[in-house]
Amino acid sequence: MARDYRYHGGMTQTQRSRRASRPRGISYEDYLRDPAIGPHTEWVDGEVIPMMAVSKKHAELKMYLTAILLAYLETHPTGQLYDEPFQMKSAPTLPGRSPDLMFVRDDHLDRVQDLFLDGPADLVVEIVSPGSEALDHGAKFFEYEAAGVSEYWILDPHREVADFYVRDETGVFRSANVLADGIFTSTVIPGVAISVEWFWDRRPLRQIRAALGLGS
Repeated sequence: MARDYRYHGGMTQTQRSRRASRPRGISYEDYLRDPAIGPHTEWVDGEVIPMMAVSKKHAELKMYLTAILLAYLETHPTGQLYDEPFQMKSAPTLPGRSPDLMFVRDDHLDRVQDLFLDGPADLVVEIVSPGSEALDHGAKFFEYEAAGVSEYWILDPHREVADFYVRDETGVFRSANVLADGIFTSTVIPGVAISVEWFWDRRPLRQIRAALGLGS
């Protein structure tokens, strides 16, 4: 993957203006407990960053993928699934993010606190909406890599592109192999072999359950 080290946060001019107008220096602890701060925000270097509205395709894909993963985890209980706006503070020096979906393995559930995940999730899923491409492929990519996230999915329902990254033995995200028939096998959730086409064609969940060996 080509890495653009000129990345400056992937914010629009409107977002930069909002960011500049807010007071600086709120601690993460105060951010979590301030009732005046809305849930659909992230904490970056002491600043509260509003999250942009998601598209219809984004919302539909998130609900669909959540249904698939919950159905699998119901019969293969290997961890817990969390979604936005639950926060992940992946490392003390990194922002507080709200990924679209996070999976935490059973042996890492001690990281789950009442208001946030204190440490990296094992799997992070970000779904792209118009305007979030740079952030999902830029700052968040490098943050999740640095924090030790094991697997990172970036799903773009508008371009119908799915990118899967797996952390290698050196701690670097490598593009994961997708088989010729379009199947990606997760390294984090044992037994999950998911077809990229499922993300776009929204075939009935009974067919997905059967494909995952869950029956109809």
